[in-house]
Amino acid sequence: MKKVYGDASVALDGLLFDGMTIAAGGFGLCGIPELLIAAIRDAGVKDLTIASNNAGVDDFGLGLLLQTRQVRKMISSYVGENAEFMRQYLANELELEFNPQGTLAERKRAGGSGIPGFYTRTGVGTIVAEGKEHKEFDGETYILERGIVADLSIVKAWKADTTGNAVFRKTARNFNPPAAMCGKVCVLEVEQIVEPGALDPDTIHLPGIYVHRIIQGQHEKRIEQRTVRAA
Repeated sequence: MKKVYGDASVALDGLLFDGMTIAAGGFGLCGIPELLIAAIRDAGVKDLTIASNNAGVDDFGLGLLLQTRQVRKMISSYVGENAEFMRQYLANELELEFNPQGTLAERKRAGGSGIPGFYTRTGVGTIVAEGKEHKEFDGETYILERGIVADLSIVKAWKADTTGNAVFRKTARNFNPPAAMCGKVCVLEVEQIVEPGALDPDTIHLPGIYVHRIIQGQHEKRIEQRTVRAA
Protein backbone atom coordinates (compact mmCIF):
# COMPACT_ATOMS: atom_id res chain seq x y z
CA MET A 1 0.00 0.00 0.00
CA LYS A 2 1.33 3.41 -0.98
CA LYS A 3 1.96 5.62 2.05
CA VAL A 4 4.17 8.42 0.68
CA TYR A 5 2.34 11.51 -0.57
CA GLY A 6 3.62 14.59 -2.36
CA ASP A 7 2.66 17.25 0.19
CA ALA A 8 0.52 17.96 3.24
CA SER A 9 -2.64 19.01 1.40
CA VAL A 10 -2.59 15.89 -0.77
CA ALA A 11 -1.96 13.66 2.27
CA LEU A 12 -4.95 15.16 4.08
CA ASP A 13 -7.28 14.90 1.09
CA GLY A 14 -10.50 13.14 2.06
CA LEU A 15 -9.66 13.05 5.78
CA LEU A 16 -10.86 16.44 7.03
CA PHE A 17 -14.39 17.40 8.08
CA ASP A 18 -16.03 19.94 10.36
CA GLY A 19 -16.41 18.87 13.98
CA MET A 20 -13.66 16.23 13.86
CA THR A 21 -11.21 15.34 16.62
CA ILE A 22 -7.50 15.64 15.86
CA ALA A 23 -4.66 14.31 18.03
CA ALA A 24 -1.48 16.32 17.51
CA GLY A 25 2.07 15.52 18.59
CA GLY A 26 4.56 18.04 19.86
CA PHE A 27 5.55 19.91 23.00
CA GLY A 28 5.67 23.67 22.68
CA LEU A 29 7.27 24.09 19.26
CA CYS A 30 9.35 20.92 19.58
CA GLY A 31 8.35 18.09 17.28
CA ILE A 32 5.18 19.73 15.98
CA PRO A 33 3.68 18.70 12.62
CA GLU A 34 3.87 22.26 11.28
CA LEU A 35 3.27 21.41 7.62
CA LEU A 36 0.11 19.46 8.39
CA ILE A 37 -1.15 22.18 10.74
CA ALA A 38 -0.73 24.79 7.99
CA ALA A 39 -2.58 22.55 5.52
CA ILE A 40 -5.48 22.11 7.97
CA ARG A 41 -5.66 25.89 8.34
CA ASP A 42 -5.73 26.33 4.58
CA ALA A 43 -8.45 23.67 4.24
CA GLY A 44 -10.76 25.80 6.39
CA VAL A 45 -12.35 22.99 8.43
CA LYS A 46 -13.90 24.28 11.66
CA ASP A 47 -15.36 23.29 15.03
CA LEU A 48 -12.31 21.14 15.65
CA THR A 49 -11.48 19.35 18.90
CA ILE A 50 -7.72 19.08 19.24
CA ALA A 51 -5.92 16.87 21.77
CA SER A 52 -2.46 18.35 22.22
CA ASN A 53 -0.27 19.21 25.19
CA ASN A 54 -0.52 22.90 24.28
CA ALA A 55 -1.33 25.10 21.28
CA GLY A 56 2.03 26.38 20.12
CA VAL A 57 2.47 30.15 20.06
CA ASP A 58 0.36 32.93 18.61
CA ASP A 59 1.78 32.85 15.08
CA PHE A 60 3.01 29.28 14.75
CA GLY A 61 1.97 25.70 15.33
CA LEU A 62 -1.58 25.06 16.51
CA GLY A 63 -1.81 28.74 17.36
CA LEU A 64 -2.51 29.28 13.66
CA LEU A 65 -5.79 27.37 14.00
CA LEU A 66 -6.79 29.44 17.02
CA GLN A 67 -6.16 32.65 15.10
CA THR A 68 -8.55 31.54 12.37
CA ARG A 69 -11.15 30.35 14.94
CA GLN A 70 -11.17 26.82 13.56
CA VAL A 71 -10.87 25.22 17.02
CA ARG A 72 -13.91 24.68 19.23
CA LYS A 73 -12.24 22.68 22.01
CA MET A 74 -8.73 21.93 23.24
CA ILE A 75 -7.82 18.88 25.32
CA SER A 76 -4.56 20.16 26.79
CA SER A 77 -2.20 20.43 29.73
CA TYR A 78 -0.76 23.90 29.29
CA VAL A 79 -2.16 27.20 28.02
CA GLY A 80 0.90 29.40 28.49
CA GLU A 81 3.02 30.92 25.69
CA ASN A 82 -0.07 31.56 23.58
CA ALA A 83 -1.87 34.82 24.35
CA GLU A 84 -4.73 34.07 21.95
CA PHE A 85 -5.30 30.67 23.59
CA MET A 86 -5.54 32.33 27.01
CA ARG A 87 -7.72 35.16 25.70
CA GLN A 88 -10.25 32.83 24.03
CA TYR A 89 -10.39 30.57 27.09
CA LEU A 90 -10.88 33.41 29.59
CA ALA A 91 -13.53 34.96 27.33
CA ASN A 92 -15.44 31.63 27.18
CA GLU A 93 -14.90 31.49 23.43
CA LEU A 94 -12.95 28.22 23.58
CA GLU A 95 -13.81 25.04 25.45
CA LEU A 96 -10.86 23.61 27.37
CA GLU A 97 -10.53 20.19 28.97
CA PHE A 98 -7.51 20.27 31.25
CA ASN A 99 -5.45 17.07 31.50
CA PRO A 100 -2.23 16.50 33.44
CA GLN A 101 0.53 15.73 30.94
CA GLY A 102 0.97 12.11 31.98
CA THR A 103 -2.78 11.54 31.91
CA LEU A 104 -3.05 13.05 28.43
CA ALA A 105 -0.23 10.85 27.12
CA GLU A 106 -1.79 7.75 28.68
CA ARG A 107 -5.25 8.60 27.35
CA LYS A 108 -3.80 8.65 23.84
CA ARG A 109 -1.78 5.47 24.37
CA ALA A 110 -4.82 3.73 25.84
CA GLY A 111 -7.03 4.75 22.93
CA GLY A 112 -4.46 3.43 20.48
CA SER A 113 -4.17 0.17 22.41
CA GLY A 114 -7.89 -0.54 22.49
CA ILE A 115 -8.19 0.29 26.19
CA PRO A 116 -11.42 2.27 26.80
CA GLY A 117 -10.37 3.71 30.17
CA PHE A 118 -8.03 3.50 33.14
CA TYR A 119 -7.88 4.61 36.76
CA THR A 120 -5.31 7.09 38.04
CA ARG A 121 -4.68 9.00 41.28
CA THR A 122 -3.53 12.06 39.34
CA GLY A 123 -6.06 14.87 39.64
CA VAL A 124 -8.02 13.48 42.59
CA GLY A 125 -9.43 16.34 44.64
CA THR A 126 -8.94 18.93 41.87
CA ILE A 127 -11.02 20.36 39.03
CA VAL A 128 -9.61 17.58 36.86
CA ALA A 129 -11.69 15.03 38.80
CA GLU A 130 -15.02 16.83 38.51
CA GLY A 131 -17.72 14.70 36.93
CA LYS A 132 -15.53 11.60 36.72
CA GLU A 133 -16.08 8.23 38.33
CA HIS A 134 -14.17 7.74 41.61
CA LYS A 135 -13.13 4.32 42.88
CA GLU A 136 -11.20 3.07 45.89
CA PHE A 137 -8.23 0.70 45.46
CA ASP A 138 -6.27 -0.40 48.54
CA GLY A 139 -7.46 2.59 50.51
CA GLU A 140 -6.60 5.15 47.83
CA THR A 141 -9.01 7.10 45.63
CA TYR A 142 -8.63 6.95 41.86
CA ILE A 143 -10.53 8.60 39.02
CA LEU A 144 -11.53 7.04 35.72
CA GLU A 145 -10.00 8.57 32.61
CA ARG A 146 -11.23 7.61 29.14
CA GLY A 147 -8.93 6.65 26.31
CA ILE A 148 -8.81 9.08 23.37
CA VAL A 149 -9.63 7.83 19.89
CA ALA A 150 -9.22 10.65 17.36
CA ASP A 151 -10.52 10.88 13.83
CA LEU A 152 -7.03 11.94 12.71
CA SER A 153 -3.52 11.96 14.13
CA ILE A 154 -0.92 14.43 12.88
CA VAL A 155 2.66 13.80 14.02
CA LYS A 156 6.23 14.75 13.20
CA ALA A 157 9.30 12.48 13.08
CA TRP A 158 12.92 12.79 12.06
CA LYS A 159 13.17 9.78 9.75
CA ALA A 160 10.78 7.18 8.42
CA ASP A 161 10.96 4.45 5.85
CA THR A 162 8.35 4.18 3.13
CA THR A 163 6.30 1.71 5.20
CA GLY A 164 5.96 4.23 8.07
CA ASN A 165 8.46 2.92 10.60
CA ALA A 166 9.63 6.12 12.28
CA VAL A 167 12.46 7.48 14.41
CA PHE A 168 12.15 10.65 16.48
CA ARG A 169 15.10 12.85 17.37
CA LYS A 170 15.74 13.31 21.10
CA THR A 171 13.07 15.40 22.91
CA ALA A 172 11.11 15.87 19.69
CA ARG A 173 9.65 12.43 20.41
CA ASN A 174 7.52 13.82 23.29
CA PHE A 175 3.77 13.23 22.67
CA ASN A 176 4.21 12.06 19.08
CA PRO A 177 4.12 8.26 19.53
CA PRO A 178 0.93 8.14 21.64
CA ALA A 179 -0.68 10.77 19.40
CA ALA A 180 0.09 8.61 16.36
CA MET A 181 -1.37 5.53 18.02
CA CYS A 182 -4.78 6.96 18.89
CA GLY A 183 -5.90 8.20 15.47
CA LYS A 184 -8.17 6.23 13.17
CA VAL A 185 -5.88 7.60 10.46
CA CYS A 186 -2.34 8.84 11.13
CA VAL A 187 -0.50 11.25 8.83
CA LEU A 188 3.22 11.57 9.53
CA GLU A 189 5.52 14.34 8.36
CA VAL A 190 9.27 13.73 8.39
CA GLU A 191 12.54 15.34 7.48
CA GLN A 192 13.91 12.26 5.73
CA ILE A 193 12.33 9.26 4.01
CA VAL A 194 14.47 6.14 3.53
CA GLU A 195 13.91 2.74 2.01
CA PRO A 196 12.75 -0.25 4.07
CA GLY A 197 15.69 -1.88 5.81
CA ALA A 198 17.68 1.35 6.14
CA LEU A 199 16.57 1.84 9.75
CA ASP A 200 17.92 -0.37 12.53
CA PRO A 201 14.86 -2.24 13.87
CA ASP A 202 16.10 -1.66 17.42
CA THR A 203 15.99 2.12 16.96
CA ILE A 204 12.43 2.41 15.65
CA HIS A 205 10.19 4.38 18.01
CA LEU A 206 6.91 4.10 16.10
CA PRO A 207 6.02 0.98 14.10
CA GLY A 208 4.67 1.58 10.62
CA ILE A 209 1.43 -0.25 11.47
CA TYR A 210 0.22 3.00 13.06
CA VAL A 211 1.09 5.20 10.07
CA HIS A 212 -1.19 5.52 7.04
CA ARG A 213 0.26 8.46 5.09
CA ILE A 214 3.70 10.13 5.02
CA ILE A 215 5.03 13.42 3.70
CA GLN A 216 8.53 14.86 3.60
CA GLY A 217 9.28 18.56 3.84
CA GLN A 218 11.42 21.40 5.13
CA HIS A 219 10.79 22.65 8.66
CA GLU A 220 11.47 25.98 10.34
CA LYS A 221 12.51 24.62 13.76
CA ARG A 222 11.69 27.81 15.62
CA ILE A 223 12.82 28.40 19.20
CA GLU A 224 9.92 29.12 21.53
CA GLN A 225 11.86 31.47 23.80
CA ARG A 226 15.43 32.53 23.18
CA THR A 227 17.47 33.79 26.11
CA VAL A 228 21.00 35.03 25.54
CA ARG A 229 23.68 36.18 27.93
CA ALA A 230 24.66 39.83 27.87
CA ALA A 231 27.99 40.44 26.16
